[in-house]
Amino acid sequence: MMPFFKYQIFVLALCLLITKNLSAQTGFGKAEKINADWRFHLGEIDVKKTIDARDRSWRLVQLPHDWTVKQTYDPSLASATGYLPGGIGWYEKKLNISKEDEGKKLYLYFEGVYNRSEVFVNGQSVGKRPNGYISFGYDITPHIKYGAENQIMVRVDHSQDADSRWYTGSGIYRDVYLVRTNPIHFEQWGVYAFPEVKGNRGILHVQTALTNESPSSAAVSIVNELLDKNGAVLARKTNKLTLAQNARQEIKADLLVSNPKLWSLETPNLYRLRTTIVQNNKVIDSTSVITGFRTYKFDPNTGFSLNGKNMKVKGVCLHHDSGVLGAEVYPEVWRRRLETLKSLGVNAIRTSHNPQASSLYDLCDELGLLVMDEAFDEWEFPKRKWLQGWNVGTPGLQGAYDYFKEWGERDLADMVKRDRNHLSIFAWSIGNEVDYPNDPYSHPVLDGNREGGFTQAMYGGYKKDAPDAMRLGDIAKQLAAVVRRYDTSRPVTAGLAGVAMSNETEYPGALDIAGYNYTESRYIQDHKRYPKRIIFGSENRHDYAAWKAVTDNEHIFGQFLWTGIDYLGESGRWPSRGFYSGLLDFAGFIKPRGYFRQSLWSDKPMAYLGTYPLKGGGAASDVWSMLESEQGQQRNQAPSMDAWPIWNYQAGQIIRVVSYTNAAKARLELNGTEVGPTKEYDQKNGIIYWDIPYSAGKLEVIGMDAKGKETVRHYLQSSKRPQAIKVLQGEEVNVKAVDGVAQIELQLVDEDGIPVATADDEITCEVAGNARLLGMEAGNNADMGNYTDNRQRAFHGKMIIYIQMGGKTSDEVTVRLSSPWLKPAIVKVRSL
Repeated sequence: MMPFFKYQIFVLALCLLITKNLSAQTGFGKAEKINADWRFHLGEIDVKKTIDARDRSWRLVQLPHDWTVKQTYDPSLASATGYLPGGIGWYEKKLNISKEDEGKKLYLYFEGVYNRSEVFVNGQSVGKRPNGYISFGYDITPHIKYGAENQIMVRVDHSQDADSRWYTGSGIYRDVYLVRTNPIHFEQWGVYAFPEVKGNRGILHVQTALTNESPSSAAVSIVNELLDKNGAVLARKTNKLTLAQNARQEIKADLLVSNPKLWSLETPNLYRLRTTIVQNNKVIDSTSVITGFRTYKFDPNTGFSLNGKNMKVKGVCLHHDSGVLGAEVYPEVWRRRLETLKSLGVNAIRTSHNPQASSLYDLCDELGLLVMDEAFDEWEFPKRKWLQGWNVGTPGLQGAYDYFKEWGERDLADMVKRDRNHLSIFAWSIGNEVDYPNDPYSHPVLDGNREGGFTQAMYGGYKKDAPDAMRLGDIAKQLAAVVRRYDTSRPVTAGLAGVAMSNETEYPGALDIAGYNYTESRYIQDHKRYPKRIIFGSENRHDYAAWKAVTDNEHIFGQFLWTGIDYLGESGRWPSRGFYSGLLDFAGFIKPRGYFRQSLWSDKPMAYLGTYPLKGGGAASDVWSMLESEQGQQRNQAPSMDAWPIWNYQAGQIIRVVSYTNAAKARLELNGTEVGPTKEYDQKNGIIYWDIPYSAGKLEVIGMDAKGKETVRHYLQSSKRPQAIKVLQGEEVNVKAVDGVAQIELQLVDEDGIPVATADDEITCEVAGNARLLGMEAGNNADMGNYTDNRQRAFHGKMIIYIQMGGKTSDEVTVRLSSPWLKPAIVKVRSL
């Protein structure tokens, strides 16, 4: 094939302003979401025995459902997955299937079940899927009773609860669909759009896979239509064919469009490709494909360009949990999170280290965010999972390795087939840190006796009895071939943890672009040694130097910070819910380091003030700095990127005031009087700071351009004790779906309405109406209390509350937020 970095990719997509066809998730048939009214039992059962309807061990649940996040934190459990348990769980649902459905094909489609699931229909097993992140479907037609009640049961085995280095969740944590279709229908994810451009014309090559499960041949027409955002048909192509009985067939068609509007990060223009099967002038199956027009190019010397414009990828790594919601996926929650990240200058995400829900990619298509879609964190051998604390204690070796040989290539193929029409995806990653030295692979270079070898004691030197690192190249080539079998338009990549070791193997050569995890020191030397290699930072720390390594080297096209949002699991020593180096906290609120990143990545003028005592600490530290401190190293004396917006201290106390800004220079004022002289932007740390004695009042930073003209301001105000609960959205909150999730953001304020950043009052949430409280999240990593009730302490004076509506547009829900000694807040929530 033509090298991807020379190839211009033009893709056509569904405009998300148009009502979305649910079949877009499955790629065929009419899909009905069946998330309501499941019953759940925690623990093993005998599937052959009838379930007693009065058995209280079964309780009614709504999907998505993660049972792990609803359990109790326990310091005896694995820190790797957040001190929460796994176990075995069963789900049961009754489905009434009409006699009118007789003659149709029926399927169950699961977006994701964690993990090692088995599905039963009327007592008969219809299939197993060990991978908890892969979407899958089963033909349940042979087991259905028409005109009667049918029993669906799902067994989920997460008894290996320490099988990942991060929080996974447990259960049916994504959407489930019942799909009805004609015996002649598209295959699951059966429509693939592969585009190109010639001059001012876009050419969409459509590949369609369909199947005839009827006992006779059939003459059908395949109609492809390109629609704009208003629903107008821009191009149409019809193919006629005769499909043999009990057979599948693939056909191709080309659609032409003149002067297509390009999808970009600033203007994510979207279209819709509608594909139908017509028999005897009747549509018997239809589906829509999401994608759009854009070009990109990778170059080993000049990096990455989108639509012909060279740019730096400003990415973040994201895990799939949402704090108190665990692994449960709600699109509204992720929309808010992604929009917040984009406001900070983020333009790309990496799905660490597994495919995520389809709705996440839909949002990235719509919002204009690039996506690196990742498949695995380990291959044929397990990695160490920390059970007692981060990088301490005796590790465990549970994992997904035991089914990789049987399922790995199929899992990867299904990821690519499901996601390949998403415009936002610009690379496929086949693995993360599978080359971590001596975890598990080893190579003689680890003895440090060869150029570029490792000398760090933590790697332990070459271990001849460990798995041979040369296996990495063989597996990588096999996986890369799977990706290219289903999509040749995007590069194959991986996150390399042991670059010096992997350079001795065929692993990097099997990739189209090479991701370097925390290896900025090799950017220049490896570019010289491997001049055709395209290099980027696939996982990076937040420090200014790591970003300078991108901006100072034209050939490095970008970086992906670890991490974009705090996530559960990979916890430090108790108490610690998770890993807390995110730009956003568990609640999706911007942390100080988020504003620091905005100062580096945003094109809009910005300034932020944060403070901490010069002596005695007070600023938060990322987990790496904590680890360095524990190892006896000196803390970095540079100004902190974790300074909270607090201006409440003891009179005369020396306080370090930091400003994260993209202004050329800044000065500091207190109550209108200059207390910090004008300082130039700090090219060493990227942070302007002053050390001043504390005095109450209004502390304000004024950002200026190079000529001294004011461009931006930000201030802090000393506060009194908290006096009221303020809902940031006001007294009314609307949600767009009847089962949508309202996200109520609250801030504790004093009698003058000033935010109290130090407040941690306990808030009680009471819901009246057809809705349910999903959770209350304040973002405190050290709070290991009960997250299942309607009470939670604020953190830094903030909290978010998730309320899911009950499914009727006419309903009005009242939410009352209260706390002792504080003025309560009452919010009206409506579904539109």
